[in-house]
Formats: sequence, C-alpha cells, structure tokens
Amino acid sequence: MAGVFEERERDWRNGAVVYQVIVDRFAPSANLDAKRALYPAPKTLRRWDEVPVGNPELAPGTKITRHELDFWGGDLQSLRGKLDHVQALGADVLYLNPIHLGFTNHKYDSLDFQAVSPEYGTRDDVKALAAELKRRKMKLVLDGVFNHMGRNAPAFKQAESDPKAATRGWFVFGPQFPGGARTWKGVLNLPELNLENPAVRKHIWAARDSVVRSYLRDGADGWRLDTAYELGPTFLAELTAAAHKEKPGSLVVGEIVNHPGGWMPAMDAVMNFHWRTLLLGLVRGEIPVAQAGAMIERTIADVGTEPMLKSWLVLDNHDVKRLATELPDAAQRRLAQVLQFTLPGSPNLYYGAEVGMTGGDDPAQRGPMRWDLVDQAHPDLAWTKQLIALHQQHRALRVGDYRAATAGQLLAFERHTDRAADTVLVLVNPGDQPVTEQVQWRNGLMMDGNTLRDLLPPPAGSRPAVVGSGFVRITLPPRSARVLAPDVGTQGGYSVYKRVP
Repeated sequence: MAGVFEERERDWRNGAVVYQVIVDRFAPSANLDAKRALYPAPKTLRRWDEVPVGNPELAPGTKITRHELDFWGGDLQSLRGKLDHVQALGADVLYLNPIHLGFTNHKYDSLDFQAVSPEYGTRDDVKALAAELKRRKMKLVLDGVFNHMGRNAPAFKQAESDPKAATRGWFVFGPQFPGGARTWKGVLNLPELNLENPAVRKHIWAARDSVVRSYLRDGADGWRLDTAYELGPTFLAELTAAAHKEKPGSLVVGEIVNHPGGWMPAMDAVMNFHWRTLLLGLVRGEIPVAQAGAMIERTIADVGTEPMLKSWLVLDNHDVKRLATELPDAAQRRLAQVLQFTLPGSPNLYYGAEVGMTGGDDPAQRGPMRWDLVDQAHPDLAWTKQLIALHQQHRALRVGDYRAATAGQLLAFERHTDRAADTVLVLVNPGDQPVTEQVQWRNGLMMDGNTLRDLLPPPAGSRPAVVGSGFVRITLPPRSARVLAPDVGTQGGYSVYKRVP
C-alpha cells in the first residue's frame, strides 16, 4: 500500500475542510448606499440584524414568493474582507452558493450563467477572489445550477414567445405542463433545461467558452452541482470530463440526497446527505449502534474509499435546519461533529455553525452571519477550531482508510495509513447510560501495554486508555466520545515502535 497515501495527500480534494457561504448573507457591504438601486421593488433590502421570515405570497407580477426577494446586501468584495476568519478556522475550500445573474436572493433561478449578479459584483470580482484564495493556499468551488434556469431568463422568454427562436430547443414545451413548459418539481419559476439538446450541453460544459470551463479559467477550482441527480450519470460524466480537461485535478461534487452508491466516477464525489441522516439518527438513538456501524462499512464498500474521501460530509446547509436547531442537545451535537471530522470524507461547515447559529426550515436557516458572536472565547468557535485542527493535523483523518473495531454498545473504528504512528481510534457512546467495554482493536501494529494519547479533551474523570493484547478497555459516559492515538515516542531512549513502520 506504500505510495497510496502519499498520492492521496497530493490531491487537495481528499479530506478537505469546506466552508460554505451565501454571498448575500455572509458579510455586509461597505458600499451599501451606492448599491441600493440594485434592489428595486418588489425586492427588499433588509437590515443585517433582521432574520429571514417565510412569506409564501407571490410578489406582484412574478411567480416568486416574497421571502425569495429579501436581500441583506453582501457581495464578493465584502466576502474577501472576511477571508481571515475563514482561513483562521483552518478551512481549505470556500464554497459559494450560486453567484450567477438571478432575480431571487438564492440565485437558483439563473438568468445568465455567464454573468455574475450585480448585487454580488462581476466576473472580475470572481477572479480577484480566486486569486486571493490561491495566495492563501485555499480553493474556490462554485455552485452550478445546470438543471434549470429562471423563467425570466432571456433564453426562456425568447423560446416561450417564438417557436422558431434559436433557444426553443433549450426547453421542453407542451400543454401537458402547468405554465406550458416542463419545470423543476412543478416550480413555475424554474423551467428545466433540455440537456438532450447538444447546444445546451455545449453552452454549459462542452465548448471551450462554456460556463463550466470559463469559470475554471477564471480561477475557480471546482463545481458543486445543484440537483445533480436530475442530470443523470451520462451527462454528469461528460461535464466532469470537460472540467478535468480544462483544469486537471478540479473537483466536481454533486448534490445527491440518495444513497451515494453508483454516482462515481460520473462525478468525483457527492454531498453525503446519506451519512447526515445516519449520524443524526445515531446520536438521537433512532439507529442502533451496531446497525449504524454496519451502514458505515456498507457505504464505504459500495462507494469506494477514494470517492468517500472527496465527498462532503454535511450536517447542515442552506436547505435543511441548522445543526444547533436540528440538535439542540449540545452533547448530541458534539458527537455528530466528532464523527463529521473523523469519518472518511471532507467536512462541510455551513457559515455561522462555528458560533452556534440557529435556524429552522427555509428561509430561517439562511440568516445573515452573526459577526457579533465571533469571539475567541465563544465555546462553539473554540470547539470548531479544535475539530478542524484535529482533522488537519492527523494524516489518517484526512486520507486514511477506515476499519471497524469490534464493540457492543459503542461505535468504534479506526482510521489508518501505512504508518502505525498515524493511526486514530474513535470511540463513541451515543446512549444515555455509561458504557464499559473491552473493544477489540483489529490492528496488529498497536503494541501491547501502550498508553494511548487523547487527541480531544476526554470526558471528565476518564482514565488513561491502554492497549492490552489487542483490546482497549474503556468506560465512556453517556453521549460522549474519545479520539485516541498510539504513543510512539521514546521513554529513556526506548520505543516499542522502533521497528514498526
């Protein structure tokens, strides 16, 4: 296996820590007065201290709900001014929700993929952001919404009004569709693109000046594909090949809410919502420990380690409740986060999670960033930095293989590489009672009598964990975890690991 892990380390996509931002909601613009004209009625520019409130009424003259037209005024320039915060967390990748020209605040209704929404800036601002991230040794991933466009897109308006328009074949029209055209899940504002039309594929990814390839030349390092399951494996494979041709080593990660098996190599990776459901169920006691362990092993076997390492492990984002709302119990929340940063994958951190931002269903989870909470003494911020440092500093957690340890009421597993010193053992008790067990550690290189190091602060009252004949006897309080590593250092010039790679 020697060489495999070095190869993985050379690929920035493996085990990267991803920080997700909605540009409008991340950092208030310093030029807001000059920008007010960019938010004409029925759009509303909100104060930064206001929170999003759902309003299902349609704005006059649109097919858009009112809360989709509430803005907070953030832009790419103001985002650049807050990169110190993102970098100080330890993030490797900045992922932006859609920045394409769109009428709504979420921009999933693109009017022109090649243009940046003026509320956010210009293509030059994208280039400047990418250059600044590169200077910081960070990467930029953009959100590609290539299943549909907005109903007010010129390409659609022309096609709708003129059966002979050049873009008529970009969409699917017919009396069987509400509103006269096929739309995404029946949302009238989102007519679907006809990807079977070669002209559409040429525009989006096939041509050199296509959307996918031109933004990569502007400095982007990859694409997160919205509703990737709607595009299908054949077209996803074409798009991924085009991205890799334009920028070798670029990332294509798809929004796949299904089981992730079967979607690679059409893409490099998926957003691992499957494990989000698994982890939430585990820490809530809804999925038994043994079943959760089997599901984890089965997923890795179905998908493969390489795609799993590149896949984004999501606990919350702009489409689901924020983690602090989903898991108000702090102990459960921390268990889920420990697993997010120790299981194979790339942890996806939604802006504001590091300071415990709350928010329920859409649009409440999309509130403006709480900069007033950013304080080094904030317990959630300190905890998040600990988890990121743990992940970044331990090779096995970034690029290592997974192997289950054998336990009863504990979830127990290791991450390992070709070096014994890299090994990390993770033990989790999601139950509401203390558990004492002899955990079988299925790694013959873990030496008898070795006292293990805690890589995170252990629960109060914990005793040192010692390897004995391939077992680790451990007591874990309710809703707690320990993350352990072998001590391979010398004592009096002697180490039991002296001849172990």
